[in-house]
Amino acid sequence: MTTIDELVTGVLSGDRRSIAKAISVVENNAKEAKRLVALLYPHTGKSHIIGLTGAGGAGKSTLADKIVREYRQRGKKVGVVAVDPSSPFTGGAFLGDRIRMQELSTDHEVFIRSMATRNYPGGIAKATKDAVRVMDASGKDVVIVETAGAGQSEVEIIKVAQTIVVVHAPGLGDEIQAIKAGIMEIADIFVVNKADRENANKTVTDIQANLQLDNKEARWKTPVLKTTALTGEGVSELVQKMEEHRQYLNQEPENRSLGRAEAELTEALRERMVDSILGNLKKEARFQELLKKISDRKIDPASAAEQLLKKAFESVKT
Repeated sequence: MTTIDELVTGVLSGDRRSIAKAISVVENNAKEAKRLVALLYPHTGKSHIIGLTGAGGAGKSTLADKIVREYRQRGKKVGVVAVDPSSPFTGGAFLGDRIRMQELSTDHEVFIRSMATRNYPGGIAKATKDAVRVMDASGKDVVIVETAGAGQSEVEIIKVAQTIVVVHAPGLGDEIQAIKAGIMEIADIFVVNKADRENANKTVTDIQANLQLDNKEARWKTPVLKTTALTGEGVSELVQKMEEHRQYLNQEPENRSLGRAEAELTEALRERMVDSILGNLKKEARFQELLKKISDRKIDPASAAEQLLKKAFESVKT
């Protein structure tokens, strides 16, 4: 039985088996997960974390494969967390094997892990963030988080990634409307994939036009690039632009870093408070009484919650 201390030592040395076991610990929310993350956290912050998001059918998986290969040609160690839709029956990931990347799995400097969203808002489960930390601590130069899809809730990727790449492709319906759905403002780089298709240039022009409507002053001007992932065309230019964005972040890291730290602390506080307060409230006889009243339609859930919280805070004051 591997201890947490042994697991930490293995992760820090880049041992693949230890990395896999550590991610399983955080994914399963095992009781040792908090201690594991706490021990690894001081060794994080060195990886370039890239979020790859976009509409279904845009070719993100194929593009991710080519991006990994390009980084490997540049001598970089790469980790990939592929966030897949959860199975409603098992909670597991539908696309667990990531067949396109199977060949890369034999490269000892590449570590690929597919994780289920577990119906978490935005598809970015807490375990995903901790899996990224494990890969970061293991010495990966780049960690790519490929999300399940794009949409209003997919802006959660900003809580994980430093450089966010939004992938789109021509011919997916109302193209610009899909882009506007909550992710226009989070993109650091736009990619029009499948650029060999008809209307690819029009899609690029439409995205650029929408970017110009954004009046926010920013030193980083969001580029719109074209790629054809199947052939690898444009991937080298994309990786170069991601490296440029990393350099840009290194020039003014404090505000963005502090903002991310605040978001992580706020989320951690929210989780701990909810777990603590809910755990205590469930022990109260009043909790069961209100459950019965809700079931009998004598009180609505929001009013019942308000009563429980009011009582809880009154007891804290006294």
